[in-house]
Order: sequence, then C-alpha cells, then structure tokens
Amino acid sequence: MKIAVLASGSGTILESIVASDVQVSLVVVDRPCRAEEVAKSAGIKVISMYRSEWGASFDRRNYSEGLAKSLLDEGIELIAMAGFGTIVTEELHRHYKARILNTHPSLLPSFTGWHAVEAALDFGVMVTGCTVHLATVEVDAGPILAQRAVEVYEDDSAATLHERIKEVERSLYPETIKLYNDFLDRGSIGQYRNYPKINE
Repeated sequence: MKIAVLASGSGTILESIVASDVQVSLVVVDRPCRAEEVAKSAGIKVISMYRSEWGASFDRRNYSEGLAKSLLDEGIELIAMAGFGTIVTEELHRHYKARILNTHPSLLPSFTGWHAVEAALDFGVMVTGCTVHLATVEVDAGPILAQRAVEVYEDDSAATLHERIKEVERSLYPETIKLYNDFLDRGSIGQYRNYPKINE
C-alpha cells in the first residue's frame, strides 16, 4: 500500500518508520521542519503545505480539503501522522475512513490532548505510556490498535518522561503500521470484505 507520513517537527518518528523498512511514498509537512530533510535524505517525495495562518483565522476545512486532494492525487492509501501539528477536519477523514493512524504519548483514553505528558505527571500516575490508534474527527478518541507502558520515575520531568515515551513510540509505531498495512492488504483480496475502502 502507498503510505504517507504527515509531520511537523524533528522527524524522529519518521526516521524510525523509515528505518523499520516501512515503504513510505510521501511525506507532507505543514511548516518548515527537520522532517523535510529526513524525507529528502531517504529519497521520499515531500509536499510542503505550509500554513500561513494560525488561530481563529485559519481555514481548517479548506486546508483539510487541499490535503485530502494532494494525498488522493498521489494515490495514497494509508496515512501515518507523526507529530503533525494541524488538526484536520471531516474533509480528510471522509476520504480515509479507518486509514489514518496516530501515535499519542499516554495510555488512552487517559490524558488526551497536547499536554498529555505534563498531565500524567500532574496527576501523579506511576505508569503512563504510548498509544497507537486510528485517528478520528474527535481528537485522541479513535479505536486503539496498540499500547505499551512506560514507568514514571520519582525524579521525572516532562522532558525526561517524554523522551522515554518517544523511545517506546519509535518501535511500537512502525510495528503497528506494518501490522495494520498487512491487515488492509489482506482485506483488499476479500478476507475482510466489510472493511472500508478509499472514498467509501
């Protein structure tokens, strides 16, 4: 299947996906970031869909429609979000129902949102972790595909805890992408006839 990775940051998750031999066909970024250089170094096509507006003036629906068109034009069949900083709307999910994966630094459904690591520390949990799930219009609420626990140390800061979660993420996410890709491939030859196809 043709896989696209959506990224916004340092590209470390993208690096782990590429290093695991997941065949990435396209990388899309929403701002200038190191992930672009990671993709280019790996010989992966990059589409730069930079945002020029933020906050209430940002036309999220129009951006999502343009993103969907770019992915469909490239024949993309599966999307992996890798720290993508733009929340997309129904206009993308409608075309890629059950085909958008995301990774989140907590054991969902606990600690949703952008500050999950800080929230876990503030709550005083002894264990947190990483979740790979299907992305839906509602943020961090889609079906869970895989989880892995990470112990919280007494002297942890948000930075140290987040780095240990990222270490887990860099192995769990590529593993899950491969498994889900295989699941969809088998579905394409009829073993999972009721599974959503592109644009259904």
